[in-house]
Amino acid sequence: MQLPYNKSATLLKLILYTDQDFMYRFDPMAIHDGPKSGEGSVTSSRGADGAARLSTTADYHRFTPVDLMSEFTICESFSGPGSPYGIILEKPSSYGAMVGDFLVRMGLLKDRATVCEVGGGYGSLMHGLLGSHENRIERVYMIDLSLSLLKRQRDRLSPWKSRITSIRGDIHELLGAVAGVDLFIVNEVMGDLDTLTGIDPSHMPPEAEELIRAYDLDIPAVPFNLNIGAIRLVEALCRTGIPALLTEHSSDPVIPDDMAYLARDLDLDAYPREIKLFRHSEYTIRFSHLVKVARAHGRTARTGALLDLIPVRKGKNLETIFRLRACDTEDHEIIYELLDHIREYRWLVIS
Repeated sequence: MQLPYNKSATLLKLILYTDQDFMYRFDPMAIHDGPKSGEGSVTSSRGADGAARLSTTADYHRFTPVDLMSEFTICESFSGPGSPYGIILEKPSSYGAMVGDFLVRMGLLKDRATVCEVGGGYGSLMHGLLGSHENRIERVYMIDLSLSLLKRQRDRLSPWKSRITSIRGDIHELLGAVAGVDLFIVNEVMGDLDTLTGIDPSHMPPEAEELIRAYDLDIPAVPFNLNIGAIRLVEALCRTGIPALLTEHSSDPVIPDDMAYLARDLDLDAYPREIKLFRHSEYTIRFSHLVKVARAHGRTARTGALLDLIPVRKGKNLETIFRLRACDTEDHEIIYELLDHIREYRWLVIS
């Protein structure tokens, strides 16, 4: 399915090669009123009782000032070399710097690269990436639905102001128009994308049935959730022919061989589950589905544990803390909390 023609995409083609210092806003859905002050969750869904429902966070990101500190994100946990969570690392580093090192090892960060980050949060990843690999990066595009986050990103990335173009819009509408980009980064974003929930495998909605048949996706015999937004994103990324790095909280995690103890009490072959957050819900991602989609489009798909990107300290200390839940000091609490969370995260490289 090709992305539909729209004015936003056409206009985007005109600005991708400009050096003007503007924040572009292409968000046709933003013309309607947002939720009134004091309203509850702005995660929306639709569907009759007993039927599958669509969970979407689009209005939440358009109309709510997003507070990432109310969520446990890996990126913000390592937002800078001085982060408290840095005690787990071999040497102080930021998440963006570690991502950059990984991209170089994978052969994805070329000289004079143009990088597009989708859903850049507070700008911490790109700040670390530019701070450690700025000699390789010539131009950066930041695409986000949230105006408040775009402003935070621009403030954080002000040392590289001349390289940054900020674009407000829905990536599903804009991706087909992006050209001249060498790499996409989609970090801890896919869980916010649309998810069909409560699907009865004997009576599936047409879109779910179409995707499952098209890509021969495995499904359970009981009601389940399907990451349709993430699947559509991977489809669109594959059609661009541009390499991409995607990371997220997974429902089917993989555990590094040298940290096998992290598999304790962890389901390694589950389906997306809901994570309830402030005024919205996110869903874990079944990465095996995304790998199938990418390979069906003739792309190379490599995947692994997010811990592959993060050089943690070696030795038995981490294993002892995790196995014994040894939280008798603040440092131990930080280490246990991080290991228990990050073990469920995966990366996917499409090339």
